[in-house]
Amino acid sequence: MAKIVMKFGGTSVGDIPRIRNVAKLVQREVERGHNVAVVVSAMAGETNKLVAWTRELSPLHDAREYDSVVSSGEQVTAGLLAVALAAIGVPARSWLGWQIPIRTSAMHGSARILAIESDLLNQRISNGQVAVVAGFQGIAPDQRVTTLGRGGSDTSAVALAAALKADRCDIYTDVDGVYTTDPRITSRARKLERISYEEMLELASLGAKVLQTRSVEVAMVHRVPVRVLSAFAADNGGTLVCDEEDIVEKNPVTGIAYTKDEAKITLLRVPDQPGVAAAIFGPLADAGVNVDMIVQNVSEDGRRTDLTFTTQRSDLDRALHAIRNAAPQIGYKDVISDPRVAKISIIGIGMRAHPGVAQTMFTTLAQKGINIQVISTSEIKVSVLISEDYVELAVRALHSAYDLDSA
Repeated sequence: MAKIVMKFGGTSVGDIPRIRNVAKLVQREVERGHNVAVVVSAMAGETNKLVAWTRELSPLHDAREYDSVVSSGEQVTAGLLAVALAAIGVPARSWLGWQIPIRTSAMHGSARILAIESDLLNQRISNGQVAVVAGFQGIAPDQRVTTLGRGGSDTSAVALAAALKADRCDIYTDVDGVYTTDPRITSRARKLERISYEEMLELASLGAKVLQTRSVEVAMVHRVPVRVLSAFAADNGGTLVCDEEDIVEKNPVTGIAYTKDEAKITLLRVPDQPGVAAAIFGPLADAGVNVDMIVQNVSEDGRRTDLTFTTQRSDLDRALHAIRNAAPQIGYKDVISDPRVAKISIIGIGMRAHPGVAQTMFTTLAQKGINIQVISTSEIKVSVLISEDYVELAVRALHSAYDLDSA
């Protein structure tokens, strides 16, 4: 007998027939003798509707009331699934974040889970009752409802699995696992049987939409085995996210991620002296702008240089405003920006033991006539910035270059 946390995303519970399908999947695990907790998202489209209503009433709304509104979608789904389970003879009850309780920080809209007091929940599960938990939500120190940010139900599920000391956490979504790259770009992308926590974390942070980044962080810290599979093809095994030691074959590159939500900013003729970087990135931080890739050119005369960095495309206007306001302190000659760029990344724990991985990437892109504007690396990934016009060509070429194409 195992203890399992099952999480179902919005597409999986998008209507009554799909909720009934989820109930049958839960029933199957119960009949196998497992103790089960289920975490659910709001029905597909529901959160977007609630967010739109809140913003229509007041663009400057109280974040606490925003959380009260948008968290209600998960409450509806949890109740409906508990009803569906009871209707087929599976003992179940719904739980909201505050009822468990799931303790979070007070950062409304993007709260972080601090603790889960799971004793009562664990007792009910051990007695054979399925716990249907509303994902995405918790309770702040002031007893107000909080939400965990978009995709936060993944984090709810993994954190609950850690608190319950579950044997694994199954994330059911609308895809049947983690692929070597986006199958919409290349039909030769193949599903991975296993992927390490580190690789999945890089993929999630670099554009892959399968799991929320924070959920992978929680899984890695607490060593929770996570399986990604489809609610509509649950028998295909999915992809297991696990320790690196549990992966026998470590290819140089495991997957290729991309994101088009990038913008590039270059400051020309910046003084090459101590304190200038702080003068640039301090105002950006104060403006809430996240900076990703940073490159500084070599100074020819020891006095002036150029500095380039990237940020999310949605933050471009805010970043330029902050930079221009800080112009007297920075002392640059000019600033130019480009919102039509994209980031392509190769990821793989095998890079540690295989030389020449980056060279293959650079050679492949050069052969396709694709110019690299910025390069960023870590131990298990290489990212490059290119024109967004060449994203699909680059992904397909790299996928073939690293022998990731399916047979």
